[in-house]
Amino acid sequence: MARSVPYFLKAVALSAALSVSAAQADSILSAVQIYSQDDLLELINNNEHLKRVRDDDCQLVEDIKARAEKMKVPAYQFLYGDMLLYGVCIERDAELGMLYIEMSAKQGLPAGLEQLGRYYAQGKFVRPNKVRAAEYLYTASSTGHVKAQMQLVELYLQGYGDPSAYYDVYHWLHNAVIADQQQQQRASELLAQLANKMPAELVKQAQGPLER
Repeated sequence: MARSVPYFLKAVALSAALSVSAAQADSILSAVQIYSQDDLLELINNNEHLKRVRDDDCQLVEDIKARAEKMKVPAYQFLYGDMLLYGVCIERDAELGMLYIEMSAKQGLPAGLEQLGRYYAQGKFVRPNKVRAAEYLYTASSTGHVKAQMQLVELYLQGYGDPSAYYDVYHWLHNAVIADQQQQQRASELLAQLANKMPAELVKQAQGPLER
């Protein structure tokens, strides 16, 4: 005849099972969730995307890689590219990193276009090419990327870029919404200098409102 298990042993077993379940629950609750597209774009626009990956203890590297490599999501291509460029949570590979930044730019991601333009202007990771920089920055500027617009005007003032595009960039930057007071002041200075390179009538037209 089977012997009955003493009550106190049943209690110990139940307690152990509950402890395991609680630990598993804590593990599930503490697991880092992959970023939504909107959240990631906000992190990128605030230049906080690499910090966030570090703060999450590098737990999402494989998820990020999969979304960049297999799903070809532009924001994740940009994130993975930056991780490779700066060796964040993975081994540094600048060549592959630039390739992923270019992939994001080809899909029209403004941050990717702006970063390529900035790097070509600075000669960072690539040979300096301010003509190519102006092309990337113009495309980023057309999406409303204020940082790209300001950099592009700076290139125009140095003599790079296509003068026929002055109107567009003046128009975009003149109508840009800029919360930061210092950036507003800098934008005003750049616009005033660019206006000196344009016919007065064209400047007046460029100061008109954006078409919605």
